[in-house]
Amino acid sequence: MSQKLLEVEDLRVTFPTHQGDVEVVKGISFDLGRERLAIVGESGSGKSMTGRAILKLIRSPGRVTAKKFIFDGIDLNKQSERQMRKLRGARISMVMQDPKFSLNPVLSIEDQIAEALRTHQTLTRKELDEKVLHMLEQVRINDPARVAKLYPHEVSGGMGQRIMIAMMLIPEPDLLIADEPTSALDVSVQAQVLDLIDNLIREKGMGLILISHDLNLVANYADRVLVMNAGEIVEQRDAADLQNATHPYTQGLLNAMPRLDETRDELPTLDRTQWAAT
Repeated sequence: MSQKLLEVEDLRVTFPTHQGDVEVVKGISFDLGRERLAIVGESGSGKSMTGRAILKLIRSPGRVTAKKFIFDGIDLNKQSERQMRKLRGARISMVMQDPKFSLNPVLSIEDQIAEALRTHQTLTRKELDEKVLHMLEQVRINDPARVAKLYPHEVSGGMGQRIMIAMMLIPEPDLLIADEPTSALDVSVQAQVLDLIDNLIREKGMGLILISHDLNLVANYADRVLVMNAGEIVEQRDAADLQNATHPYTQGLLNAMPRLDETRDELPTLDRTQWAAT
């Protein structure tokens, strides 16, 4: 692994309920270099909460604790909200699941992408316009000058996701967290968006945390994989070695994936009694 960009030890995310505190992330630990790390698991496994915790986006009454929480030498445990605002976007960016809920409906595409730069840099309007158009070109949007003037409701889901990627990458962060970046897209568009993220990550030498439930997808777009279940990391593997997973939960996820040459009468379901006590 390359030099450590992120170090996490014993990360816990807790929410109070009428029945007592509930831990949704239960003491996980991992490191990240300038590489592609995938976190996979079923809905509710804690993977998205992990991504949000890194950006300190878990609001009260939720609580985030960690024995070690270091980003590029910065102790995130000691950062105030004001200090975190300087890191978010500029050093760590996050692409959310559905652009329809992440883009501001009353701002043009140009203004929203430019805002990501204005927050962290002092640039003239001309410089902003040039950088926005260049970034739209980088995310492979045709006729960027026309698209820049549009509003979110005037673009497709695939284009909206490309715009979100442009917005998150234009400040040139060191770490990108992509939370199910293709879940709202047609299958035909998913590969294009993932190829785009992959190319930009490689070109800029960034770190990537790809959050997904799709094991086949992460095997192609990640270097390492963390498998999460019920708030815990149950297995860590190189992506190329994912098919040799040994934990029953990971094996169950792999077996439940349909194949192009499928010959089984029905797909198996997870036998939770097999791995619950593992």
